[in-house]
Amino acid sequence: MKLSETLLNKRDKILSVWVNRTLDSYTSSGFFKKASDQFANPIGANIKDGLTKVLDLLLQGSAPEEFAEPLDQVIRIRAIQQFTPSQAVVPFLELKWVIRQILSEDKKVILQELDLNSLDCEIDRVALAAFDIYTQCREQLYQVRIKELKSGNYILSDSGCSNAMLRRNKRDDSSKIN
Repeated sequence: MKLSETLLNKRDKILSVWVNRTLDSYTSSGFFKKASDQFANPIGANIKDGLTKVLDLLLQGSAPEEFAEPLDQVIRIRAIQQFTPSQAVVPFLELKWVIRQILSEDKKVILQELDLNSLDCEIDRVALAAFDIYTQCREQLYQVRIKELKSGNYILSDSGCSNAMLRRNKRDDSSKIN
């Protein structure tokens, strides 16, 4: 049996393990795994949907440009959170481990090293594309922050109630006098 056929037969198991491992990287992973409503759990729903699309594209042997949308769907979420670049991209590299774990459970599966190397290469390309998207997202985030600083809008959003600030400043001034 060819590797592609074996992977198609084990797709659901691979996807389940991969999604669970990815969601485990979040501090609220229990919620992200349990809540299935996309409005109550947009992070979990988008991660699962994006990873599903990436796996399906890999199994179909799709062109690299077809991965952009589902990668963006996953990486954009991870880019705005407190993940380092390597933590943001690692789920795509872990897919290699997940596939090997699932395939090693079935003693009937005899893998061709050449097929696995080819798949590993494709997964590495996906991970590198994810890293490119991560850097673009972080760049956009920093550009937005710079615009906020230049425009002064951060004062309105980060400072709280202006009356409370005035009272606090007044108290601070009066305590300096005494």
